[in-house]
Amino acid sequence: MIRDLEKKVLSGTPLQRDEALSLAAASGQAIFDLFSAANRIRDRFRGGRIDLCAIVNAKSGACPEDCAYCAQSAKSSAPIDAYSLMGEEDVLKKAAEAKQGGARRFCIVTSGRKASARDLVRIAGMISRVRSMGLLPCSTLGLLDRDELLLLKDAGLERYHHNLETSEAFFPRICSTHSYKDKLATIKAVQSLGLSLCSGGIFGLGETWEDRIDMASALRDIGPDSVPINFLTPIAGTGLGTRGPLDPLEALKIVSIYRFMLPEKEIRICGGRIQTLGEMNAFVFLAGADGLLTGNYLTTTGRRFEDDLSLISRCGLRT
Repeated sequence: MIRDLEKKVLSGTPLQRDEALSLAAASGQAIFDLFSAANRIRDRFRGGRIDLCAIVNAKSGACPEDCAYCAQSAKSSAPIDAYSLMGEEDVLKKAAEAKQGGARRFCIVTSGRKASARDLVRIAGMISRVRSMGLLPCSTLGLLDRDELLLLKDAGLERYHHNLETSEAFFPRICSTHSYKDKLATIKAVQSLGLSLCSGGIFGLGETWEDRIDMASALRDIGPDSVPINFLTPIAGTGLGTRGPLDPLEALKIVSIYRFMLPEKEIRICGGRIQTLGEMNAFVFLAGADGLLTGNYLTTTGRRFEDDLSLISRCGLRT
């Protein structure tokens, strides 16, 4: 069955929902057959290049939103560093470290529902200087509208990141202070300006396989260039702080099924990679991924640039 569905994808025919759900039922040795098939699909549509990006948590904490997974939420009691927007030179220092570490993209991230008008002007200046360093500038600044995004595009922004997070049906269970439709409005504004879109979600929230497949279908309709896959790292003090982490094989199955459903898209493994996969981190490419967030994340530890570069090389791939 897996090989038949692989041939269907390789022929350019999209999987149906029930077919994707049948892949989710893979167990035992079939899981590794799934990985192999996803790896071949990656090789056909994406080749052997791995795209690396890095981020800076440029403004941390004090977020009024109630996202259940986030340590920066006003509803969270997790102990984190909270600070206002970093200075430009501090951000550029992080960008220089990312470039030296092999990243092609650098993303400026701020907490909150959306960046303020004052902060947007400052961030636009940072974006311009990041581009002048030879990096592709990205940003994650919340629910921006078209005019706000245009300011950033004019400054040199290449890509905007805005996750769906999960399926439309499950979304109200993880956030009540903004809606799934709010997210779609920002995504529509991004695409209306011709900016590259990065949009995916986070797994291990308590969602079902149906939710995971439904989000992949929504992403297929939206058509982002890059699809970030995050795994929940349960943090004490957050709404989901008592959940256990995903099983590594289940996490890798998600990667493979997203490769089946989104064969031509960049599948980027981001937050929770090391915490969830542990020693199976080396399987991310063999399971179909072709992008990584490298370095540290927002409020959790990531992986050293040199370790990821070594892994990519040992897998016979390149940046």
